[in-house]
Amino acid sequence: MKKEIKAEITVYETTHELPGAEQKLLAAAKNALGKSYSKYSNFQVGAAVLLENGHIINGANQENAAYPLCLCAERVALAAASSQYPESPVTAIAVTVRNPKHKIDTPAAPCGACRQVMSETEDRYNRKMKVLLQGEEGEIYELASAKDLLPLYFTGDYL
Repeated sequence: MKKEIKAEITVYETTHELPGAEQKLLAAAKNALGKSYSKYSNFQVGAAVLLENGHIINGANQENAAYPLCLCAERVALAAASSQYPESPVTAIAVTVRNPKHKIDTPAAPCGACRQVMSETEDRYNRKMKVLLQGEEGEIYELASAKDLLPLYFTGDYL
């Protein structure tokens, strides 16, 4: 027996093709790049989450010389949103990346830990979270759900 896992990705050539709320969300993620503390890797990540109540909360990666102590932008933004508005579901997240040493023109997907946290955020609020990914420039990928990034996710149901 075989099982097939598929994820559908909508590709936008420019931000102008996105609906207005998503343009604003991606702009907030790009703005967060300037808050990145990435002196070791020079890999800047900005994230922004859109809440059902209309608020946008952003976050940036925070590095540490002891790499396991680093904080990813996605988890920074999700934790800030949960701390500030614990009752408001996250409806979308935008993630963008930049490296001052060379231009990144393709989307970079979140790491496995961030994918798991994003998946559980969907479970927490019992609603899908749209995902927008973009490099410093170039195409934008849109996924309907964080679970599209992590189809074999772990849930609290196993505990």
